[in-house]
Amino acid sequence: CAGGGGGSPVCEDNARFALLALLIVCYMLFGAAVFSALERPAEEEARRRWCSRLSNFTRTHGVSTVAMEELLRDYEAASLQAAVGADELKPRWDFSGAFYFVGTVVSTIGE
Repeated sequence: CAGGGGGSPVCEDNARFALLALLIVCYMLFGAAVFSALERPAEEEARRRWCSRLSNFTRTHGVSTVAMEELLRDYEAASLQAAVGADELKPRWDFSGAFYFVGTVVSTIGE
């Protein structure tokens, strides 16, 4: 490779591997961008509907929104122990989450 002579088999193999790795990363980035663009609007709409329902419920029943959110978080933690929650700070389908999903799909499909 460094000698400047004809292409040795090892050098060609390394170049093929690097190109393949680059193509896979590009494919995953593209897949993550598409998946995130498709899923994000539905997630945001569901969050808006949830916030509206929570606001209406707390107003109708005279309950503090903060107290209700704490109760729901405690209930969720106790009953589900799940990673998906009512946390409004971090969206579930941001680009990094979509990239992780695409990586999982790419690495588990095939022989």
